[in-house]
Amino acid sequence: MSDAAQLTRSEVREAAEAVKAAIDRHLEAVSSTTTADDPAVFTAYEELAAAAIHYDQLLYEVYDEVTPFEVPGDGGASSYRGPEEPEAISVLIRRDYRIADPRRLRAQAERVDESLEPAEPGEGVTAAVGVLFGEFEPDEIASRAEEFGLEEGDATLWVTASDPAEPGEWLSEPFDSPDPHLLLCRFDVSEVYDEDEVD
Repeated sequence: MSDAAQLTRSEVREAAEAVKAAIDRHLEAVSSTTTADDPAVFTAYEELAAAAIHYDQLLYEVYDEVTPFEVPGDGGASSYRGPEEPEAISVLIRRDYRIADPRRLRAQAERVDESLEPAEPGEGVTAAVGVLFGEFEPDEIASRAEEFGLEEGDATLWVTASDPAEPGEWLSEPFDSPDPHLLLCRFDVSEVYDEDEVD
């Protein structure tokens, strides 16, 4: 067996071990939580899903086999337990940014709001973020992130089935953890996937 083949099979084994560890972390989070929307449970769920998808991909590439599991977002719909014809949907979006250039961020905010007084270098980021996100749509900020001194990180978009809501009904608590069994589709953007493709 070539060194390359041994390395690849070793990667599959490492991915399998990562899934086992992620299962343990998920069980620990679920069994120790005291709230219905504990962020630790959501984080453990996301890590388990990512580990399972990575393992499934390697397993297929090396052995031409797949697992019997389907993770929401990978095209599988067997875990969906919502209505066949939902009356409404919710679109949940998360985009992470690293503030790569605070001075550029602040300068852009000062151009938008002339009443914003100049700040010392490295200061005034909080006010600048409020000005920019108040002025520009999130999609525009995403498309012009570098111009605003931001560096894009991971992003995800979930579309879930939901009950029709009255105006203002959920505004006081808009970000309850979504029910994965109501997930209709999901789209993720991450450097992790780009690295997998390169590998």
